Amino acid sequence: MNRVVVTGLGCVTPIGSTVEDFRTALFSGQTGIAPFPDFPEAPGETQGLRFTQSARVKDFDPRQHLESGVVVSTDRTTQFAIVAARQAAKHSNLLQHHAPDNVAIIVGCACGGRQAEETETAKLYTRDARVHPLTVTRTMASAGASHISIDLGITGPVLNISTACSSGTHAIGLAFQMVRAGMVSAAITGGHEAPLTFGFLRAWDSMRVVSPTQCRPFSADRDGMTLGEGSAMLVLETLESAQARNATIYAEIVGFGSSADAHHITQPAPEGAAAAMRKALSDANASLDEVNYINAHGTGTQANDATEAAAIHQLFGPRASQIPVSSTKALHGHSIGATGAIEAMATILSLHHGKLPANAGVTQIDPSIKLDVILNAPREASAQLALSNSLAFGGLNAVLAIRSHS
Repeated sequence: MNRVVVTGLGCVTPIGSTVEDFRTALFSGQTGIAPFPDFPEAPGETQGLRFTQSARVKDFDPRQHLESGVVVSTDRTTQFAIVAARQAAKHSNLLQHHAPDNVAIIVGCACGGRQAEETETAKLYTRDARVHPLTVTRTMASAGASHISIDLGITGPVLNISTACSSGTHAIGLAFQMVRAGMVSAAITGGHEAPLTFGFLRAWDSMRVVSPTQCRPFSADRDGMTLGEGSAMLVLETLESAQARNATIYAEIVGFGSSADAHHITQPAPEGAAAAMRKALSDANASLDEVNYINAHGTGTQANDATEAAAIHQLFGPRASQIPVSSTKALHGHSIGATGAIEAMATILSLHHGKLPANAGVTQIDPSIKLDVILNAPREASAQLALSNSLAFGGLNAVLAIRSHS
């Protein structure tokens, strides 16, 4: 079995559309959450929403990155995916060292092309107008994976994973397994999402899980999540190939765990999350005592944060309160299929730079949590092994075990 390392990173996020900008915002606590702008598919429509904020990618003009034909034929989510994948591939010099037919593209996208779907649906039902001829291909959840393949000329396995909020983490886990098993020599993997349409926000508002103020994971006064968008992509390859070409190695993926709660479509169960973490550590041949940091799913809802904390206590026992924990969603929001990939990148950067990001927006930790939640400022720490958790609706859990490579 091959050892698998990360040699390239790319992103388009609410806190930075380059890895350097993302890293700066991550460690300085700069949030990307702000009042949302007008909705092109429903001009002037904000009434009925209990919240007014989202984590939107700022100043993204696809025409600055992509050819006009690609801009016309793609949704915003696919544009994020292409740009982030280009960054990661360039960062790694991937295609200078790996044959295109031996590289996989495994990405997560749960919502598909929401911008195109709602715009064209509004035209159809309000004006009986002709819809865009490429509406089908713009709205496909797999469009991002396909366009990355076309853009970079990669002809190996290309897949899209849709498991709600765990999509990006499941995608990275599958890519890791494929490279480790020798099915491919390298992979571009991650997630992308651009779901911030009026209809999408109204649907989430109806569930009463979105914060009317701002996402505050593990806070005593937490009142919900903040929805976001964006993309993060990683390049994975074998340690042997990375060392042979003297590539920069950011971290090593050492384990992946996946589980289902088999409990409820929206209410999580701690046993499922604990099982996924346990499986990731078993896959990594690592002990509980080796974990130095947990990047939590931490959505800021009452149910999720309490359940995730209970899962950590269930697995780690008395040591649970000694492991540094933080959620970065108060900075970049919850971008559904992309969130696990963005958080995996945050975890990788944390290990690489020896800093653990703070859990922003919290003044008082919920006393029932009983975790070492990092507050106020990043914590200088030479963490060696971290877990990155994603816990999705439907009880679909995915966890990556990531080891520092020094």
